[in-house]
Amino acid sequence: MEIGPIVVVLVLALVAVIVVAKTATIVPQQEAYVVERLGRFSNTLQAGFHILVPFVDRIAYKHSLKEISAEVAEQSCITKDNVRVEVDGVLYLKVMDPERASYGVANFGFAITQLAQTTLRSEIGKIELDRTFEERTQINQSVVSELDKATAPWGVKVLRYEIKNITPPKDVLATMEKQMTAERTKRAAILQSEGERDAKINEAEGEKQRVIKESEASKMSQINEAQGQAEAILAVATATAEGLRKTADALRVEGGVRAMQLRIAQEYLVKFGELAKAGNTFVVPANLTDLASMIALATGTLRRDGSASPGALTPPGS
Repeated sequence: MEIGPIVVVLVLALVAVIVVAKTATIVPQQEAYVVERLGRFSNTLQAGFHILVPFVDRIAYKHSLKEISAEVAEQSCITKDNVRVEVDGVLYLKVMDPERASYGVANFGFAITQLAQTTLRSEIGKIELDRTFEERTQINQSVVSELDKATAPWGVKVLRYEIKNITPPKDVLATMEKQMTAERTKRAAILQSEGERDAKINEAEGEKQRVIKESEASKMSQINEAQGQAEAILAVATATAEGLRKTADALRVEGGVRAMQLRIAQEYLVKFGELAKAGNTFVVPANLTDLASMIALATGTLRRDGSASPGALTPPGS
């Protein structure tokens, strides 16, 4: 068996494998390959299967189209009030144009992080130390805005920038802690005084409402009492009037006048007896036995009634 034909076959097989390897290319999802033809840019291969011209086309750059995070190293920044602080952060960026990202800048990741550091120092220098902790969002937006303008020709989009830590010197940090303690003490005192003030206001308001309610209750009680007295007086007057009316009706009946005279004589005797019991000395009327004159005097008002004529007013038993 001759060795020469076997070697030729092996060489041809190796050449075929190399040609296939140089010709067929599979681009993964969310990646892009930049192809050069004879040293010049040819096209950009997206995800999928592609055939290249052997020994003419070559893949020069490979880019991930996913969002990329890049650490921004800690650096010293000087605030507006001349305080040195250490600041670090993280960048989030994405390749939008693989061709520009390949030929626009040598290393876009390194270039963007360096640009982020210089921009951050500039933004920190515009504000005072106390505001650096409050204005993080504004600082992040300013850095992103400046980086976006610079990276547009590179085909890279800076999505956002986040400050991770702002570390002032230890002496400044101790002073800030004392300031925060004093501020918290002040707030606690203010809240306590406001609470006491609100409590006193509530107590005064409650006392006011109590006095108002008591006065309203007293007013209603007096009104009810007055109404009750008025109704009682009205009821007594009505009963008295009704009694007088019935008495008048009784006097019109035959024998009514004589019955009235008898009643007056009885009352006279009862009251006279009570007068005698009240004291040891009293004045006796001269006409004590003249009951007819007393009865006539008491019943004189009946003369206006036609049925009670003066002649009818005679003493009992006369």
